[in-house]
Amino acid sequence: MFEQVTSAFLTILIGVVACFIYFWGTNWLLDRFLRSDGPGLSGRQSVQRDTLRSRIRPWLFLFPALFFMGVYLAYPVFATLWLALHDRTATNFVGLANFTWALTDPRFLQAAGNNLLWLIVVPTASTGFGLLVAVLADRLWWGNIAKSLIFMPMAISFVGASVIWKFVFDFRGPDADQIGVLNALVQMFGGSPQAWITVPFWNNFFLMIILIWIQTGFAMVILSAALRGIPEETLEAARIDGATDIQIFFGIMIPQIFPTILVVWTTITITVLKVFDIVLAMTNGQWDTQVLANLMFDWMFRGGGDSGRSSTIALFIMFAVLPIMVWNIRNVNSEETTR
Repeated sequence: MFEQVTSAFLTILIGVVACFIYFWGTNWLLDRFLRSDGPGLSGRQSVQRDTLRSRIRPWLFLFPALFFMGVYLAYPVFATLWLALHDRTATNFVGLANFTWALTDPRFLQAAGNNLLWLIVVPTASTGFGLLVAVLADRLWWGNIAKSLIFMPMAISFVGASVIWKFVFDFRGPDADQIGVLNALVQMFGGSPQAWITVPFWNNFFLMIILIWIQTGFAMVILSAALRGIPEETLEAARIDGATDIQIFFGIMIPQIFPTILVVWTTITITVLKVFDIVLAMTNGQWDTQVLANLMFDWMFRGGGDSGRSSTIALFIMFAVLPIMVWNIRNVNSEETTR
């Protein structure tokens, strides 16, 4: 424990010192080599140097961020594209053969279909439940306690949440004592216990429940803040005019916070497109629960590895995420501009 704390402290210290040396050193060099008070400089040259120095200085501060973004974001994209155009060993150029394989492979198409099912259910359910809790919790004296409990799963990792829900869906055989909460409830009402996560098609929904359970807290917090931004005078005027709570909710609240609802929905959508941990921990893609990220992992790290096909799947995930991210950013920027 002590060694880990010491290592973390030294890492932070080295990082702070390195940043100080970089920013101080680069600014010192800039001021030294583009001095405006040097000998033999005319007034016009001095002004030109001042202008050039003021234009270069911001880039000195941006360079570290741009450099690391290039190393950790831009370079992997181009490297993945290069690998997708080559065979499993990344030595022979195969062109679009990997993309053709993906669009005709049954496993890939099934995983893509499962991803689409996740996209339809999880963002909609998470946003809907989050909005419902945000509205109802403000009407209860113990609303803050309820919000805290609903937000709590956000602090749990996807793998940790999967382990918790494994006990909920646990099945010990038809004649054994059941410890799974779901099977215990089924038995209590006279039903027969079963292995829920092995039931084709429906098992996908049992896995989705885990992500909905986690993301509802996120949606609730953002939407609750948005609801508090609605002018109270607007709501009071609607009540005086005889509007019911349902009419106020759909006629005033929803339109007022609709941009925020879209941001929450798209943010959860991006998370869903990259879902991996839950499927890996719960079923490992068995029983028709495979998703694209898990399939990519299988092709890359199992069965000898195939960098070409795994990179192709990674690109399909990126192509699906990219438009949503661009739309989300443009939407937020347009809101800030109108304000």
